[in-house]
Amino acid sequence: MTSPSSFRSALRWLAALAAALVCSAAFAQAAAPVILVVGDSISAGYGLPRGAGWTTLLQQRLETEHYPHRVVNASSSGDTAAGGRARLAALLAQHHPAITIIELGGNDGLRGGNPDTLRNNLDAMAAMAQKAGSHVLLVGMRLPPNYGPAYVQRFEATFAEVAKARKIALVPFLFEGFGEDNAMFQQDRIHPVAAAQPKLLDNVWRELRPLLGMSGKTR
Repeated sequence: MTSPSSFRSALRWLAALAAALVCSAAFAQAAAPVILVVGDSISAGYGLPRGAGWTTLLQQRLETEHYPHRVVNASSSGDTAAGGRARLAALLAQHHPAITIIELGGNDGLRGGNPDTLRNNLDAMAAMAQKAGSHVLLVGMRLPPNYGPAYVQRFEATFAEVAKARKIALVPFLFEGFGEDNAMFQQDRIHPVAAAQPKLLDNVWRELRPLLGMSGKTR
C-alpha cells in the first residue's frame, strides 16, 4: 500500500509536470511569429458560421504547410482605414507581428470617401507597421460600376499607389476570380459566403507566401 507521504509526493510531481507543460505551451505560442490581420467585416467573418472565415482557414493552411506563424485577427465589422489607423499602434505594441495584413478601404469606398484620404490612411498604416519591423501585405478592393467610372478607377488605383510607394506586397483584388458571381455572396451582395472563403484565402496566399520564409518541412 502506498504511504500518504508517497502519495502526496506523487501529487506534487504531477502538479509540477502539468505546470511545466502549460508554461511550455504558452511559451511556444508566444514565440510563434504573428500574422496580424487588420480588416473590416470581410475578414471579421460577417454572416459566416464560426470558424468559416478566410483568416481561420489561413491558420489551418499554415499548420498544414508546417509554418510556425500564429494568426491574430483584429478585424472589425464596419471599420474604415481611419479606424484601422487609430487602432494599429496599440495592436503593433501588443502583438509585435512579423507580418501585418491590411484589409481596409472597402467601407471608405462604399461611403464615397475621398480617395486621397484613404491613401493617406493606408500609407500611414503601412509606415507604422514597417517602423515596427513588420512586413506588410495590403489587400486591394474594387467598387461596383454604379459609383461612376472616374471614382471607381481612382479608388482602385489607391491601393497600388500605396503598395508602390511603400514597396510592400499587394493583393490587387480580394474578390479576384469570383467577384461577378452572385452565388458567392450573401444577400447584401457585399459579404462573401462560406463557399467563397477558400477563394479569398487563395488570393491572399499568393502574395503572403513569399513573406513567410521557409516552412518547417523544407528546413
